[in-house]
Amino acid sequence: MIDTTIASVLGRRVWDSRGRPTVEVDVQLCCGARGRAIAPAGASMGSGEAVDLRDGGHAFGGLDVRRAVAAVNEEVGPRISGLDADNQEEVDRAMTTLDGTPNRSRLGGNAIVATSMAVLQARAAADKTPLWKFLAQESDIRMPLPEIQIFGGGAHAARRVDIQDFMIMCPGASSFAEALDWTAEVYRHAGLLMKERGSLQGVADEGGYWPAFRSNEEVLESLVVSIERAGFKPGVDIGISLDVAASEFEENSVYTLALGNKQYDTDEWIAILGNWLDNYPILSVEDPLGENDTKGFQTFTRLYGSKCQIIGDDYLVTNAARVVKAAKDKALTAVLIKPNQAGTITETREALEAAKANGLGAIVSARSGESEDVIIAHLATGWDAGQFKVGSFSRSERMAKWNEVLRIEESLGSRAKFAGRDGLVFTPSPDSQPVED
Repeated sequence: MIDTTIASVLGRRVWDSRGRPTVEVDVQLCCGARGRAIAPAGASMGSGEAVDLRDGGHAFGGLDVRRAVAAVNEEVGPRISGLDADNQEEVDRAMTTLDGTPNRSRLGGNAIVATSMAVLQARAAADKTPLWKFLAQESDIRMPLPEIQIFGGGAHAARRVDIQDFMIMCPGASSFAEALDWTAEVYRHAGLLMKERGSLQGVADEGGYWPAFRSNEEVLESLVVSIERAGFKPGVDIGISLDVAASEFEENSVYTLALGNKQYDTDEWIAILGNWLDNYPILSVEDPLGENDTKGFQTFTRLYGSKCQIIGDDYLVTNAARVVKAAKDKALTAVLIKPNQAGTITETREALEAAKANGLGAIVSARSGESEDVIIAHLATGWDAGQFKVGSFSRSERMAKWNEVLRIEESLGSRAKFAGRDGLVFTPSPDSQPVED
């Protein structure tokens, strides 16, 4: 019998994709199996998500993580050593209890989530099996529909445009590999288009082109042109996905756009989004309203939930209880799933299962501050989320994750099933009843 008792935990300070310090954790089990994970970091964040512990002061703009690393080595490691990695829930509960705060602010969400993910990696390694397969066990899985940024905006691109992510999805593709092939062509043609117009100015945090547009609509039009120039039919082969990240420009239900310097109330802003849905092949919209604008979410979903997928991110912060409430409120049709937002693997899975139980879609997502860690590729496939969002089609911390799903698809051979169009979730059917948490 394999001894999956946690023998040692080691935290260290490494660097993320923005050149900022972050936390890496190694976990070794008594059987010799090892797991390693790196904490990502977001730019636009919901107020209810787990928070990173940063050092403050002048070094690295106050973003150093020596305190969080010390928390791993001096408190977290000693507390979970001797626990069984086979019981992820017990390990995660021990860490959150030790922290003692609702948002992980004492020990740091970065310290806890890196440790939680490393424990999971070690447990899979003990079985000498890929993590996705360990998670799936005997359940059927699908290769997720990728959601890939072409143009970056909002907090990821110095707010040159208001909308945070202009992305594409390829529901018409027959496989994950083909979806990436199609995306590569659209990304290439988008770059050529920007160069042709003299507006190519580098890339944003997540690898999408850094736009110099005069309006948000101009970005949408450029995306449609890029899809067409790549040889695909907008809305048929390839559709548009938006991460509005509305909390970044909403205050007291007033939405203030930097482009044009205009302000809108909730109804006016919904009308603008609705106009975009009428005029562009948009299949998915994330955080269309501010995180506290529940009535706005409900109105938007009632009006457009049968036309596009409506995702909650800052609105739900990967929290199972919030997911259940949002389903009851009929405020959206899908949930973004981020491990570092929830704080632990256990809480992350609870949020995803709450989404599925309530007829909502699930999109496992990376953060803007990422690393070479590919664990979320395994979570998206092993948990059969159906959709996967990493960022753009450039920069190695993004490509590592896309490539990992390619490897998983290849390993399944003829058994590989692509979620495709079925991965998208629009308005739930009338007979779909919410499930109690």
